[in-house]
Amino acid sequence: MALLNVFMCSKFSAKPRFSYPRPAVSAHPSPLALPLKQRPEASRKLTLPLTASVSAASLAALLSVSLFVVDPALAFKGGGPYGQEVTRGQDLTGKDFSGKTLIKQDFKTSILRQANFKGAKLLGASFFDADLTGADLSDADLRGADFSLANVTKANLSNANLEGALATGNTSFKGANITGADFTDVPLRDDQREYLCKVADGMNPTTGNATRETLLCN
Repeated sequence: MALLNVFMCSKFSAKPRFSYPRPAVSAHPSPLALPLKQRPEASRKLTLPLTASVSAASLAALLSVSLFVVDPALAFKGGGPYGQEVTRGQDLTGKDFSGKTLIKQDFKTSILRQANFKGAKLLGASFFDADLTGADLSDADLRGADFSLANVTKANLSNANLEGALATGNTSFKGANITGADFTDVPLRDDQREYLCKVADGMNPTTGNATRETLLCN
């Protein structure tokens, strides 16, 4: 009887044991976990196209941006045959423009000291805030030109035609030679008109108008 009890206890009280299969641990890590130089050839082929595509995308982005980044100076080109060169905001000291056709040319804010415009056609040209100190504008066609805020001191305007030109603001003609110049319909400050009337003389050879009359001198 005792043996039977021992047998029954050993048969039903022992808990069954289950063994689950454990994942095999490989001695070789995944190819993608290795550095690029140590990866198999197949893994390299998967990685390199991705890197190349990213580099190509970055290059394309840089090129697209560069198309919009233009030298600011290239955006300012005037009219006339000289328009291929930039004349706005430039240092053109002593430059020779004599006899040239420079209709509506843009010389805004440029330094034009001692520049030569003798006999040039400058209809509608802009000299806004430009420095024309000592420039030669004799015999030039300056009809409708803009001299607003320009420094025209000691410039040679003899026999120049300035009909309808603008000279508003602090435009200065101090020391300028205006013999034979035509100032018809040029808006001048009272102090500038008074100064020019003191030195005005001659008659414009193109229009036949006396300089003093065009300045409305008393």
